[in-house]
Amino acid sequence: MKLSIIIPVYNEEQTIELILEKVLDNQYSNKEIIVVDDCSTDKSLEKLKKFKSNSEIKIIKHEINKGKGACLKTASKFITGDICLIQDADLEYDPIEHVRLIKPILDGKADVVYGSRFKGYGESRSLLFWHRIGNFVLTHLCNFFTNLNLSDMETCYKAIKSSFFKKIDIKENRFGVEPEMTIKLSKMKCKFYEIGINYYGRDYSEGKKITWQDGFRAIYCILKYSFFSKIKD
Repeated sequence: MKLSIIIPVYNEEQTIELILEKVLDNQYSNKEIIVVDDCSTDKSLEKLKKFKSNSEIKIIKHEINKGKGACLKTASKFITGDICLIQDADLEYDPIEHVRLIKPILDGKADVVYGSRFKGYGESRSLLFWHRIGNFVLTHLCNFFTNLNLSDMETCYKAIKSSFFKKIDIKENRFGVEPEMTIKLSKMKCKFYEIGINYYGRDYSEGKKITWQDGFRAIYCILKYSFFSKIKD
């Protein structure tokens, strides 16, 4: 099965080259990498141009900054793989996990696999206590409405069969896309799996972008898409 790896990028000049090198070396040969630069104002795009000659990489540029959800929506138009996997452009998530993450799909067990930072596997940097509490609240609220038992709904690492991903009519431009996707996939009766992953979190001085406002938006999104969203045929 072909793997489509989606990488949203916004002002990640310090990490984008290394993350692309790691993704290219992720021990899965049948893949494409779809990079969406979200109108970066640093040297991210300049560094991306170094990879233009690589046939595995597609680079798309937004003319205005829109957010992670908008990047995923843009990337969905270019997917040719059977499985899509979301990879942040920083170094919080290690692409060495890709093969483990998609294995339940390759084995025919799952439609969706989430990489959980809280399942007790490997290494995890300890920081940002209130982010952990916020994640706990949002994940359990989402579980309440979806009848899932996820431990980490807000994780970046989501591997999804492309046939389901393309049915998600993404509305959220920013981080509200995480509960939006989860709720819409649950309404498609997808088979969800979770695996534990390594996590190398960063703080705001290192470029972390999600804020408390995104947490309140996530609550709104959980309620909105639980009660009012419809799935495309």
